[in-house]
Amino acid sequence: MPEKKRVAIIGCGRMGQHYAGAYDMFEDTEIVAIAEYNDARRKVVGERFGVTALYKDANELFKDIVPDLAAVILPGKYIKEAVIAAAEAGVKGVSSDKPIAATLHDADEMVNICEARGVIFHGGNLQRASHEIQETANRLRQGWYGKILGATLHAWGSSEISGGGCQELAVLRLLTSAEVTEVISWAGPQDVLESDSDEGLFVHALFRMSNGLECPVSAHSIGFGGLDIWTENTLIRCKGPKVEMFQGFDGDGKRTQVDPRFSDFPWPRFNYLGSSIRSLISAVDHGSEMAISGHDLRQSLEIAIAAKYSALWGSVPVKLPLADRSLTLYPHTYRWLGGDQSGNPQTVEEARSRSLQN
Repeated sequence: MPEKKRVAIIGCGRMGQHYAGAYDMFEDTEIVAIAEYNDARRKVVGERFGVTALYKDANELFKDIVPDLAAVILPGKYIKEAVIAAAEAGVKGVSSDKPIAATLHDADEMVNICEARGVIFHGGNLQRASHEIQETANRLRQGWYGKILGATLHAWGSSEISGGGCQELAVLRLLTSAEVTEVISWAGPQDVLESDSDEGLFVHALFRMSNGLECPVSAHSIGFGGLDIWTENTLIRCKGPKVEMFQGFDGDGKRTQVDPRFSDFPWPRFNYLGSSIRSLISAVDHGSEMAISGHDLRQSLEIAIAAKYSALWGSVPVKLPLADRSLTLYPHTYRWLGGDQSGNPQTVEEARSRSLQN
């Protein structure tokens, strides 16, 4: 058994506890410290996972402990400070979550500091890390299904393009092995479009990709939401972390659904978070490619910002990468400020009851 990776959990709300549960499950990781600003919740979560090194914030934690891995699961407003603190402290790997920031400059700073210091910057709990999506991407790269002919997004973002919307954007880039190079979009309602936030924003768009594809984007569902990619003989449909495949036609000319025969998933309790964390550990140990990186989160944010401003400026084609890194798009207030500050707090009783369930 290799030496256990020492892990610090920074931010122990609902999602932070989910991360802690995953790291507590793995035999080769050990939670050695927790940072959480809520005093009562910090105590309960520490008891739940048997951690006694408890701190108010990341800066306080890193004065005493430099773990191998730092999982930053904070509201978006506070991610940058904690990621930079982890990189400057000398951790081997730091993970964030979605959306990485509200401003491209802040996302750039995190990516650049981690790169300069040789710190692996991981993307966190995103559907792109799903074993079904990862296996599909590998098969596409190996030519299993032939040349990609088209792609389209349905119900993109579900009215928050920088938060939930970054999920589909990360999967689109992975499965097409391409970058979005130009965005033209139409969005509303107008009052939301003119605000700083994407909360309640619906966007229709056309993405031009670096491999020549043009990807139509719909703000609304047409019976399902997600990503469709088609090749010469296969339609691949991604519904969140799940993948459906259709090959051939029946007697009426309708596509026939087939079993993709994916490998078994060893961590079903934690869905794609388990495979995401394992890819981080492998990257730290072997330099392998991560399922989702901080760079991937930055790319998703940039596409979302381009889509918002294209519509705001009158459906103007916007080239990527964006020259103006000060452009900003704030996510839903729950994602930006956290539950305690946005009217959806996690009580100590809830944290304690979750502890009893586990």
